[in-house]
Amino acid sequence: MGEHRKLQRRHIMFYSRVFNRKTGRFLGYLENITPEGAMIISESPLRLDEVYSLGMSLPEDIYPKLALNFEAKSIWCKSDIDPNFYNTGFQLLDLDEEDIAIIEQIIEEYNFRD
Repeated sequence: MGEHRKLQRRHIMFYSRVFNRKTGRFLGYLENITPEGAMIISESPLRLDEVYSLGMSLPEDIYPKLALNFEAKSIWCKSDIDPNFYNTGFQLLDLDEEDIAIIEQIIEEYNFRD
């Protein structure tokens, strides 16, 4: 599969727990993010071509809200370098300006300096 993303994914030092908002189920940890997409590392593979209602908590006293809630479509899933985990790539859907600003702030504050 070819590389289709417009923005370079930024690996971050911010492993927020990601939940399915509809079920409350813990899915995994945020591995990287841009305003267009994200990757989650999990202990089990996630279904492909499904739109998830995701939520992740944000550090208190830094962001204007306690959680980032968004819709995302699973695009790909593959085994991690550690065979006990899976990586799933998501396309983020219909973010509002506040959520985009929060993601950009996360990238600025927590990314590995390349």
